[in-house]
Amino acid sequence: MREMIRDEVNQSIIISGESGAGKTETAKIAMQYLAALGGGSGIEYEILKTNPILEAFGNAKTLRNDNSSRFGKLIEIHFSETGKISGAKIQTFLLEKSRVVQCSEGERSYHVFYQLCAGAPPTLREKLHLKSAAEFKYLSQSNCYTISGVDDAEQFRVVTEALDIVHVKKEDQERVFAMVAAVLWLGNVSFTVVDGENHVEPVLDEGLTNVATLIGCNVEELKLALSTRKMRVGKRNDTIVQKLTLAQAVDTRDALAKSIYSCLFDWLVEQINKSLAVGKRRTGRSISILDIYGFESFERNSFEQFSINYANERLQQHFNRHLFKLEQEEYIQDGIDWAKVDFEDNQDCLNLFEKKPLGLQSLLDEESTFPNGTDLSFANKLKQHLDSNPCFRGERGKAFTVRHYAGEVRYETTGFLEKNRDLLHLDTIQLLSSCTCHLPQAFASSLLNQSDKPVVGALHKSGGADSQKLSVTTKFKGQLFLLMQRLENTTPHFIRCIKPNNFQSPGTYNQGLVLQQLRCCGVLEVVRISRSGFPTRMSHQKFARRYGFLLLDHVASQDPLSVSVAILHQFNILPEMYQVGYTKLFFRTGQIGVLEDTRNHTLHGILRVQSCFRGHQARCHIKELRRGISTLQSFIRAEKTRKEYAILLQRHRAAISIQTQVKAKIFRKNLKRLSDASTVVQSVIRGWLVRRCSGDIALLQFGGRMGNETEEVVVKSLFLAELQRRVLRAEAALRVKEEENDILHQRLQQYDNRWSEYELKMKSMEEVWQKQMRSLQSSLSIAKKSLSFDDNSHRNSDASVNGNNDERDSSSSWDTGGILRIHQSSNGGRSAASPGLTVISRLAQEFEQRSQIFGDDAKFLVEVKSGQAEASLDPDRELRRLKQMFEGWKKDYGSRLRETKLILNKLGSENGSSAGKPRNKWWGRMNSSRMN
Repeated sequence: MREMIRDEVNQSIIISGESGAGKTETAKIAMQYLAALGGGSGIEYEILKTNPILEAFGNAKTLRNDNSSRFGKLIEIHFSETGKISGAKIQTFLLEKSRVVQCSEGERSYHVFYQLCAGAPPTLREKLHLKSAAEFKYLSQSNCYTISGVDDAEQFRVVTEALDIVHVKKEDQERVFAMVAAVLWLGNVSFTVVDGENHVEPVLDEGLTNVATLIGCNVEELKLALSTRKMRVGKRNDTIVQKLTLAQAVDTRDALAKSIYSCLFDWLVEQINKSLAVGKRRTGRSISILDIYGFESFERNSFEQFSINYANERLQQHFNRHLFKLEQEEYIQDGIDWAKVDFEDNQDCLNLFEKKPLGLQSLLDEESTFPNGTDLSFANKLKQHLDSNPCFRGERGKAFTVRHYAGEVRYETTGFLEKNRDLLHLDTIQLLSSCTCHLPQAFASSLLNQSDKPVVGALHKSGGADSQKLSVTTKFKGQLFLLMQRLENTTPHFIRCIKPNNFQSPGTYNQGLVLQQLRCCGVLEVVRISRSGFPTRMSHQKFARRYGFLLLDHVASQDPLSVSVAILHQFNILPEMYQVGYTKLFFRTGQIGVLEDTRNHTLHGILRVQSCFRGHQARCHIKELRRGISTLQSFIRAEKTRKEYAILLQRHRAAISIQTQVKAKIFRKNLKRLSDASTVVQSVIRGWLVRRCSGDIALLQFGGRMGNETEEVVVKSLFLAELQRRVLRAEAALRVKEEENDILHQRLQQYDNRWSEYELKMKSMEEVWQKQMRSLQSSLSIAKKSLSFDDNSHRNSDASVNGNNDERDSSSSWDTGGILRIHQSSNGGRSAASPGLTVISRLAQEFEQRSQIFGDDAKFLVEVKSGQAEASLDPDRELRRLKQMFEGWKKDYGSRLRETKLILNKLGSENGSSAGKPRNKWWGRMNSSRMN
């Protein structure tokens, strides 16, 4: 942490050791320590809670370790500028998928299976149809269901709590556990043979139905995906369906289970990374903790141990490079006295794995591409090409031995090719993509997007899946290469975990085992280098800049090398405890600590003096500020008082003005009220007077039209007012009528436009009908002519060729009347054509009747539309219905006409065959002339 903040360089902690040595626990302790140092933001608690989740889904019990990591992980913890944790990112490597479907005796599968079976609440257990672990075939293979001292139910509670802390929703948690349960139920799916070629299909039992329910797919689709396989053959990539044998069906089922669990693990890691990175500000400073599977050597070692031990060889090379090669190369380059320390280099073993084209991995990938490649052929190929390598030894059968840095390991090639291919066929991916559940759809997308390059060659043609683009070995090698690149850009710190015994027993110390691990890991050589070497080094410029202030000014102003030597002499550092190189100073262990203590003590004194002086300056400044503040406050308070007085005076004047306005308004209202009352009284009195005067005038006019001129003027004025009111009402009514008239004109214009459109549509429909009528008439006339021609050929079968030519010339003038006359005749020679003429006559009559009916109906609808005829119907709707009826009759009439032609042609061919060869020649010539 200090180096990261001081040097602004990313750091890495590489934890290594054999399986069961305590790497996972060491990584957790390191994370807890970093969380304690950089905590305070709250994110550190989420980072620590990722351990239970990753252990539940990625750790399992093996013969050597009760909590063995079956995957590798790199935890990158980011820090802010102040050294506080601001986020994290987790990267995983090569999950051991085969453990999902196969466990050795005395081992367990992944912890989450047993935790779910033991700790799931009743509602979840009922929803997932869970049983005890012993009732699932995937878990019952090893006869090991518990771990001593571990409560699986309690661990399940811890896992669910951790999922809540890393912000995985409850709905997503249920989907995750549903996928885990689906994997368990897949192991219980059984098969039955359906034919004599050992082809099988899944048994429709609770295992199959529960799997379909949990992943959200159709049971029949699941049965097809497990019992059949689609293959592309030929140049056009035609698809054929192949039924699977029992072994192939079991492999397909296991491949589906492994893919679901692997995708689920990757999805969980992705969700954790989203939780740890959202809203967190990164500065580029980070500390990475690498916890990867340790070196493994069992009685029977397979592809998993092959890959794990290769990863450990690569990490050992990284260890050797930094602690031996680079260290000693730096000593030699800087020109210091140094006796080289010998160490065991594992480069030969790495070349055995990585060399092209005759390395272990290259030969494995090459054999995996052959459809007929077997594990035995792969073992024989290794013995053929690698027997001369000192790190390789061929064994009898399918075995071979590799000499690793930690010892020799004997590998069995059984299953190497299948695990390296790790094929998942396209049928299974399509099944996942068709599921209604969200997670299987995401898994299918992930499988389809694993690589940009498709599989080519024989593997693709043999029905390989599109999902697996690269071999497992190639992908893992690429991941390790990126990991090494990332570690090379950091300052590494190595932790070697030593296993005291092979029995997982406390208090037992096996000296031989410990010594072997120390030798194999290169720890003894590291101790020798540390004792005789110079672990602390610093450039001249940096050393002078860091400790130069401890010297006098005239010495500190010299060149960096002189300043560095002066510092060493001033503090009496012995010559054998350091060496001066061309560019750097090299110190033995503990020497730089003396300088750091002196520097810190001096800086502490300087800071004390600076603090006292700055305190005095601050106190003086505070006094001046207080005096200035008091003066400023007095001015501000006076100004504030003056403003308040001005506001009060303004308010007083405003109140007086408001009162004046209000009183005036009240007086005006009272005056208006009196005026209105007076007007009302006056109007009432005047009205009464007018009515009385008007009554007297009427009486005077009736009696002899007596009265003076004043009364006549009053009456005329009343009539004039009434006339004015009537004129106003008439004008208002006139305006209303004009507006209505404009609206009616607009509507009339719209109706005219619509009528024009309807007329165009009617004309187009009439033209279409006329064309269709003409096509039907032409078809009918051709049929009539064909039938008349056939009848004529019967009657003149014995005539000469010249006579036949004359008849062909005259046959073109036959019409419908001629056909009817032929139909009425009853000669024996025309008896074969009489039924055909009858059918043709009926079709002609039906055509004329239907044409007349449709024409009359269309004409009537046009008259209704144009307003020439009246009817209570919608002409547009009736016209569409009439068109549909016409199209239906036309289609039926055409089909009957074609059937009639076929029948007549058949009758003609039969009659032609009975007439002998001369007649056939005549019929052929006649047809050719007609065609011409």
